[in-house]
Amino acid sequence: MKNKFTVALCQMQVVEDKTQNVAHAVEMIKEAASHADLVILPEMWNCPYETSLFPEYAEEKDNSPTLDAVSRAAKEEEVYIVAGSIPERHQGNVYNSSFFFNPQGEIIGVHRKVHLFDIDVAGEISFKESLTLTAGNKITVIDTELGKIGICICYDMRFPELLRLMTLQGAQLVIVPGAFNLTTGPAHWKPLIQVRAVDNQVFMVGVSPARDTNASYVAYGHSMVVDPWGTILKEAGTGETIIYSHIDLLMVNKVRDNLPLLQNRRTDLYLVKKI
Repeated sequence: MKNKFTVALCQMQVVEDKTQNVAHAVEMIKEAASHADLVILPEMWNCPYETSLFPEYAEEKDNSPTLDAVSRAAKEEEVYIVAGSIPERHQGNVYNSSFFFNPQGEIIGVHRKVHLFDIDVAGEISFKESLTLTAGNKITVIDTELGKIGICICYDMRFPELLRLMTLQGAQLVIVPGAFNLTTGPAHWKPLIQVRAVDNQVFMVGVSPARDTNASYVAYGHSMVVDPWGTILKEAGTGETIIYSHIDLLMVNKVRDNLPLLQNRRTDLYLVKKI
């Protein structure tokens, strides 16, 4: 295991043209790969974040120009890539799916968003992913040369049981492609990333699309990296950018030794387990 490595967070501007989005993502990957071991894209980066458009933009894993382009980039740049998320068509359903590529361009993990974003904040925002998306049903932790990496998507992060199970499966770093909006983002994005890092004593990486105030759904931005002590190591603003952060997984063990939260759990009184 490498223990020490660099991540690149691509806070990408997303437009309506899928071909343009894919080409732009590859450009950002190529730029980021010269400085990083792991490159991460945001949630729904090849299409606008609109429920009605997800079926139109959806691609099957084995017939996907989007994933083929990311695979080639991973292989050419010899870099790990978490390809944010895209609408994936699978067995007649459409999922919000994140694909993890190794430096050989192979898919080594897939996370399908488990908790669909169905909310209605009176006078602020109403959004229902379940209108066109199907929920996934798996906890995703991938064993890599960079360590054990968990992936969840946006709304998934609000459910502490999911991230605790990822931690119990060995995750040291949890990656969250997420498109919080201008209602939930200012209130919850930063504290959620920090508290999940502190609760589970893991590195947390949240990657948002860049903000586009002309879009029907406006992403908050502020992609960030938080260490197991809850310290923000790097944070983006609202515009398109690539930010880099050094990850030292030895800090995970150090924090857990100093503050043994996971050991001090009262599993005689309560238990979180996968069904």
